Amino acid sequence: MAEKQFAGGSEAEIAVHWGEEQLIHPTVEFIAQANMTDASIYKRFSLENFPNCFKEYADLLDWYEYWHTTLDTSDAPCWKWFVGGKINASYNCIDRHLAKNKNKTAIHFVPEPIDERYEHITYRELYVRVNEFAALLRDFAKLKKGDRVTLHMPMVPELPITMLACARLGVIHSQVFGGFSGRACADRIVDSQSRVLITMDAYWRSGTLGDHKQNADIACGLAATDGQKVDTVLVWQRYPGKASSPTPMVKGRDHFVNELLKDFYGARVEPEKMPAEAPLFLMYTSGTTGKPKGCQHSTGGYLAYVAGTSKFVQDIHPEDVYWCMADIGWITGHSYIVYGPLAVCASTVIYEGVPTFPDAGRAWRIAQDLGVNIFHTAPTAIRALRKLGPDEPAKYTYNFKHMTTVGEPIEPEVWRWYYNVVGKGKAAIVDTWWQTETGGFLCSTIPAITPMKPGSAGPGMPGIHPIIYDEAGNVIPPGAGRAGNICIQNPWPGGFQTIWGDRDRFVRTYYERYCKNPKSKEWRDWPYMTGDAAVEAPDGYFRILGRVDDVINVSGHRLGTKEIESAALVVEEVAEAAVVPVAHEIKGREPDLYVALKPGFTPSRELEKKISDAIAREIGKIAKPRKVWIVKDMPNMRRVLAAISNKKDVGDVTTLANPDIVEDIRKMAG
Repeated sequence: MAEKQFAGGSEAEIAVHWGEEQLIHPTVEFIAQANMTDASIYKRFSLENFPNCFKEYADLLDWYEYWHTTLDTSDAPCWKWFVGGKINASYNCIDRHLAKNKNKTAIHFVPEPIDERYEHITYRELYVRVNEFAALLRDFAKLKKGDRVTLHMPMVPELPITMLACARLGVIHSQVFGGFSGRACADRIVDSQSRVLITMDAYWRSGTLGDHKQNADIACGLAATDGQKVDTVLVWQRYPGKASSPTPMVKGRDHFVNELLKDFYGARVEPEKMPAEAPLFLMYTSGTTGKPKGCQHSTGGYLAYVAGTSKFVQDIHPEDVYWCMADIGWITGHSYIVYGPLAVCASTVIYEGVPTFPDAGRAWRIAQDLGVNIFHTAPTAIRALRKLGPDEPAKYTYNFKHMTTVGEPIEPEVWRWYYNVVGKGKAAIVDTWWQTETGGFLCSTIPAITPMKPGSAGPGMPGIHPIIYDEAGNVIPPGAGRAGNICIQNPWPGGFQTIWGDRDRFVRTYYERYCKNPKSKEWRDWPYMTGDAAVEAPDGYFRILGRVDDVINVSGHRLGTKEIESAALVVEEVAEAAVVPVAHEIKGREPDLYVALKPGFTPSRELEKKISDAIAREIGKIAKPRKVWIVKDMPNMRRVLAAISNKKDVGDVTTLANPDIVEDIRKMAG
């Protein structure tokens, strides 16, 4: 990170002190086998060829009927893609692969307990299980096209089976992250008006078989209080035929799926021919600020976008073993564990537990066991693995050709460990930037065409045309050394259609800010506001600085938290860093820095000073933290740390991976 002077400008701009990293090119071996090596893809997907360029993605799918309108803007900014087309997501992810690949593994399931055998589900078995469960949903649960159903399930094969069975029927599924509380599940049941809840009795997490069924009872009770009755709860058993939860079943409402399935042996369900613009699923944002937003994703446009990006950015071939170490409860899991990979006939890995159980070598043993050659995870997981087992990858003989990072910006120091140690200096990395709302990648390198740059997401995806505005709506040009609000100039098929039941909020949150004409039906007048801050380098690569809300205004200087965190990681003892704003009566805000150390290092006043001095050296004295807190472990939600620093209530921390650490940090901070 090269030192740079404060890049001036108005307070509306975000100061950037980062120096650009060197470009790193993929290996000749990777390029030789890549799905996309034709650099003209960027020209084919230019704005001059928009929107018809996306036919290239849609043609990766099988359609019952072709569309007559590629992009319908009549209800701007609620875009409709491939209008007139008829398609089914379940058919595209399963049935069409059977002729040539019925015996190929569709899903490798890895249970968390190390003494349980891996499960390998072929495309044929997936077809059978999805059909039988679809018949149960239709004939027993009485679900039909357009109904909503809430899923509150962990990382088990029954989750994609449930999703694909819903898709087969045209039922809109809403999966709630398994680690969320009964209250969070209830909120989503009420908003989507689901009368059916599908759950599991128990699942493994960090060596404990937790009672998950209790959350269903809480969710149904709270939903009823809020006016939405759940009349059917379908409970998958973690161990069929065996009770793994002490929470009793409610007579007349709760039913074990494995008992009901006996009545549907051999059932086959013809896939519904769904309009391309019909909703496929709802994905709720976490709701840490206000009511959760139900992002409504389409069938045809969404599936086309995740299939295209899985093939060209993830570089998935049918013979690859692909592991996205995310959770299906988030959009990454929907797009890049289930729908995208299965649409292109991948073998996709689902791992039940935490990547560091029982030790930091677990992920690399799984990769070695299954012959994983494409690996996909978040910087949070990479930092944890780097902290707990920095030398573990070298012990195993896996061979990654490709690695993805997703979910938040990755610091250059962490990127280099990922590339050199995890990827053994051979794997191509794509540092993808996107959101729940966008369905698929917005910025990324195409791995065989555009070189890697540590810490930079890369250029806009083919067909995605980012632009950076300041607060006043002025364009900040490439190479200006200033950051602003990154927006997307044009619609794309993977983008969500609306917020379920709240079009006004959809327009207000994502389009109103930079809209050129609220009455316009022209897509050029409706830039999509991502809510993220970014800087564009002279070469057109974008570095994402985190949420605009994470910018700290110190004495009129708007500083990105991610830049300060990256500076802290230059200190060799530091494994993780998180910056939060603290109120200051003169400066307005000043940063507090929380850090966790690598194994073998101990906290000291000297180390706190070393870290603080590194930030002053790398960025400038303006960014020097008020206080450096060295903590044993790092909660993965900044709002918790911000509440501690500002002496406010930390709120609900039960969904954190490490809730106990919160009280320890609170006592430390006084």
